[in-house]
Amino acid sequence: MTPRLQQSIRLLQMGSLELEAFVESQLEENPLLKRGEADGEAAPAAPDFPAETTADGFLAADAFAAPRAAPGFDGDLPGPEERVAAAPSLRDRLERQLMLDIADPRDRLIGRAVIDALDPSGWFTADLEAFAGGLGALPDDVERVLLSLQQFEPAGLFARSLAECLALQLRDRGRYGPAMAALLDNLDLLAAGRFDALARACGVDGNELAGMVRELRSLDPKPATALDEDAAAMPVIPDILVRAHAGGGWAVELNDEALPRVLVDREYYARVRGDSASDADRDFIADRLSSANWLVKALHQRAETMLKVAAELVRRQQGFFARGVRHLRPLTLRDIADAVGLHESTVSRVTANKTMATPLGLFELKYFFTAAIAGTDGGEAHSAEAVRHRLKALIDAEDPGRTLSDDKLVAAMRIEGVEIARRTVAKYRETMGIPSSAQRRRRKLAGAVGKAH
Repeated sequence: MTPRLQQSIRLLQMGSLELEAFVESQLEENPLLKRGEADGEAAPAAPDFPAETTADGFLAADAFAAPRAAPGFDGDLPGPEERVAAAPSLRDRLERQLMLDIADPRDRLIGRAVIDALDPSGWFTADLEAFAGGLGALPDDVERVLLSLQQFEPAGLFARSLAECLALQLRDRGRYGPAMAALLDNLDLLAAGRFDALARACGVDGNELAGMVRELRSLDPKPATALDEDAAAMPVIPDILVRAHAGGGWAVELNDEALPRVLVDREYYARVRGDSASDADRDFIADRLSSANWLVKALHQRAETMLKVAAELVRRQQGFFARGVRHLRPLTLRDIADAVGLHESTVSRVTANKTMATPLGLFELKYFFTAAIAGTDGGEAHSAEAVRHRLKALIDAEDPGRTLSDDKLVAAMRIEGVEIARRTVAKYRETMGIPSSAQRRRRKLAGAVGKAH
């Protein structure tokens, strides 16, 4: 892939804050770029969506005309407190990626155990053979699942050493090559300041080594720490706004606040182009113009792709928006990809690190992708998220003296048309942090006695 194609793919994955930082760096580096105004500048054309409400009650809005405070949110977007409260934890993010990327139930169980075993820095430091023995699994199976988890976002998680943590981040940046591999194999030389020996080991000169070391120092040796701090303290700016449309259905808009606007400064280009005296100057200006045009086009394409995917996602999950979590439908990345004519990997990237503000609250786009649980007697399948929600509701409503065992929860779900195995109920209960029926009974009875006194 060309560098620009790689960067376009990277742009798709960026959340609003990372994108803003990237655009700011481009504005500083390229004199032919200028920041556009939210109002007054010509908006790029919207994706090819119907202008009127369709038969199934869906409406898509203009790609770049999203107001800062769209109607349907009582006049306001979620405030900072709500945004902070909605920020997903590291475990939430990893659990969601696990459900999307690993299909085999046994591998998911291993993956969930590995997630639970992460240390606060995001490393997996357990002895592999002992860990596998505790799970009743083969070490090779744990190793295979661990390598899959190492592809999760953010890069660097699930490493077993500093060198592996840094290598994962370098691979994610497309910067891991033989010289970098040699540098990571000789971190002891770097720590001792033996740069001549390190340069020889890497096969590079002093200047190249200095650049490699600078890049190494820009990586995060504790990738989980900063992420959890950010989730706890940083406001979440929604990328997509969803509101009930006055004529029925749902309007989907891009949040203007999360869309950095950049324009090519053609007046400045004409001035400096005319003043350029040398071929080198003209080549430099032509290169900057090409780069500026690419960025404007790439941002436009990113916005169009986001809107196209979000629109189809909302269309598929209308029951959720109208009636809540119990009506969330099973949905995969491939379902959306096939519907909108994109590659599945593109849908995965464009839904990464993006959030949607809705009348029901703030959600990550990944939240709406969920596995299918079969219906009884061949009936309609149910989403795993909806099933988890219903299980929690049943447990929350149980009598303190008659808590529901996993078998009774299975029976209750079958009455509601959900065909679910006991082990799946136990797994969902454990992922929600809900103890067994016996433990719940003891806690609830103890709580009732405490209140009586």
